[in-house]
Amino acid sequence: MLALYRSVLYLYPEDHRREFGDEMQAVFAEAERSVAVLGASSRMAFYGRELFGLIAGAMEEHIRCLTGIRSWGVLPWRRRAMRSDFRFSKATPVLMALILVAILIAIEKATAIRNSVYPASSVHVGPLHAEHFTFVPSLMLMFACAYLVGMIGWAIVYALHRSGVHRLDGMKGGTE
Repeated sequence: MLALYRSVLYLYPEDHRREFGDEMQAVFAEAERSVAVLGASSRMAFYGRELFGLIAGAMEEHIRCLTGIRSWGVLPWRRRAMRSDFRFSKATPVLMALILVAILIAIEKATAIRNSVYPASSVHVGPLHAEHFTFVPSLMLMFACAYLVGMIGWAIVYALHRSGVHRLDGMKGGTE
């Protein structure tokens, strides 16, 4: 199968193949060894995925060479991130945020109890009201500022991408 992989690798532009070809072959060979112990259907799925990815990658590389821009939107079916062995569930950030909110509410309630002024212990104590409710609004302000800074950063990166400044990364320096 490695011979077929090498053959399909010739679909890539020559510069890309020269720079990354050996590494791509080594990674494929290592991945092929790891799926060798699996069943035939798993191996066939692996080979299909790899060959499809190789052909789609070659198409994207040719588009990049012709236009000078990354063609992320041209082939929407491609995966953009490498998968690691350990991944968080999609519900993890939501659960962590809920836990954080519960902890912050508990801290606010404890602060309200500590700061409340109540009569002697022999008299019935009515409902406790928070006198200083500053922690949660401060935290909300901090998150809002972080969100605003993130949006400004994204806008700058987006504007640079749209203006063509990203093409400067392919230029060679004067001293080599």
